[in-house]
Amino acid sequence: MTGQNLAAVFISFAIGGSAVAADLPQESYEKSIQQFRAEREAKLTRDDGWLTVVALDWLKEGENRVGSNPSFEVPLPKSVPDRVGTITVHNGIARFTPAPGVAVTFNGQAVRETNLKPDTSPDYDKLAVGRVKFFVIKRGDKLGVRVKDNDSAERKQFTGMRWYPIDPSWRIQAKFTPWDKPRILNVDTMIGIKEQDESPGYVTFARNGKEYRLEPVIDGKELQFVMRDATSGKSTYAASRFLYAEMPKNGLKEAGLIELDFNRAENPPCVYSDYATCPLPLPQNRLQLAIPAGELMYPGHGQRP
Repeated sequence: MTGQNLAAVFISFAIGGSAVAADLPQESYEKSIQQFRAEREAKLTRDDGWLTVVALDWLKEGENRVGSNPSFEVPLPKSVPDRVGTITVHNGIARFTPAPGVAVTFNGQAVRETNLKPDTSPDYDKLAVGRVKFFVIKRGDKLGVRVKDNDSAERKQFTGMRWYPIDPSWRIQAKFTPWDKPRILNVDTMIGIKEQDESPGYVTFARNGKEYRLEPVIDGKELQFVMRDATSGKSTYAASRFLYAEMPKNGLKEAGLIELDFNRAENPPCVYSDYATCPLPLPQNRLQLAIPAGELMYPGHGQRP
């Protein structure tokens, strides 16, 4: 599809037997997608981005030693002292005790012995030693420590994201249908632990005369779709891609329209880090449809199942 100087792009498709159309200024739309992709890459490559994640270690009940000593329960990069401190787990609570004389900060301030809020809290606690940061994550009933190093090899060797060409026909108006009451889903993850997420309903859209259905979960103020399609494992990441959409304008309790822009479909963090805990698609989100839009495999990591 081609066009110059705000040429109108007409998209029509059937939803429940009615046609929906949108006139889109093509140049403005393409610029918005280019900006989205540039911002996504900048977020990935910045300090503390996913390319800086270098470890994930699960904590045991009791004492877990933290430092660059490779025999410790939580080994850190070699740039930090041999012993940084100890994380003690008791009844689901992690408590950090710094080693004497080590410059560790806690949320940017000098640290004393303290409990650590895991990443399931919006204001979770972060510890830092130089350019290395670490914090507690909670998955199911397990606690772990994720480690970030701003000098990681993955960050230094990153070669850039790859995308399908922008195709405005994959910017689709879909119909949102709410459940009678929200459903709690048990979602499988890459690490074998199930997560529970809330599903407010499902969406339907049409492509080439066929109707398809996806079920989102709520992610903050957006809907998140974890999906596979017929390109998965070929030109796109085998496990899944993520797509985010704005909430329906009339809320989650009534049927309405939402926009699915597959040009914004993106790789999950596990493409760029071995230490992510990405959700896997629900069976109903594994489409028998090729969606040649959005982010492509990243060489090397994109081959992981």
